[in-house]
Amino acid sequence: MQNLTQRQRLTVQGAFVLVGSLIASCMGGWTHRATADDQPVPVTAPVLLGERRGLSQSLEATRGELAVARLQLERANAIIDYSIHYGIAADLAAAIYDIALSEGVEPGLAFRLVKTESGFNGTAKSKVGAIGYTQILPSTARLYEPGLSTKQLFERATDLRLGFRYLRDLLERYDGNLSLALLAYNRGPGKVQALLDAGRDPQNGYSIAIMRGYTR
Repeated sequence: MQNLTQRQRLTVQGAFVLVGSLIASCMGGWTHRATADDQPVPVTAPVLLGERRGLSQSLEATRGELAVARLQLERANAIIDYSIHYGIAADLAAAIYDIALSEGVEPGLAFRLVKTESGFNGTAKSKVGAIGYTQILPSTARLYEPGLSTKQLFERATDLRLGFRYLRDLLERYDGNLSLALLAYNRGPGKVQALLDAGRDPQNGYSIAIMRGYTR
C-alpha cells in the first residue's frame, strides 16, 4: 500500500512537470508573437508625405464636389426665379438661362431681350420676317449658319443660340456699349451707324425699355 502511494505520487509529479513544460512552451510562443506582430510600423518622412498627399487629394475632391453642387443649386434657384418672374414654363426658363451663358450673354439681359422681342412666343413672326423668341432675321442667322432653313430657325434652341450670339457680337462691336448694341439689334447695325455718322441720336426707346431697372 505504501509503494502504491509512492507510485501515484511520482505519477502526479510527472504530470505536473509535463503540464508546466507545455505552459512554458505556450507562453514562450505568445511572447514571441507579441513582439513580432505588435511592433509599430516605423514612421518615416516618405510615409507621412504619402499620407498628407492622399488627404490633400481627398480634400480637393470634396471641395470640387461642393463647388459643383453650389453651382447647380444657384442655377436651379435662378431658373425658378426667372420662371416665376416672367410667368413662363421652367423648361423655357432653363433653355434661355443655359444658352445665354453658353453664348456669353448675361441671363438677366437675355430674358429681357426675349420678353421685349417676342413675349416668350416661339412661333412669333414679324412683318419683316424676324422669327421666333429672339426675332432674328433669317438672313442674319445664316451669317452664323449658312444654309439654315426657316423651319430650323423656329426651333427653340437654334433661335435662342443665334439670337444671343448676334447680341454678343454687337456688344463686342460697340465695345460693351449696351445701349448701342441693343439699338443695333433692333434697328440694324447699318442704320445705327449711319445715324451716328450723321451726328444723329439713334435712340428710339428700344434700349431704354430693355435697360430700365437692369443692372449688369
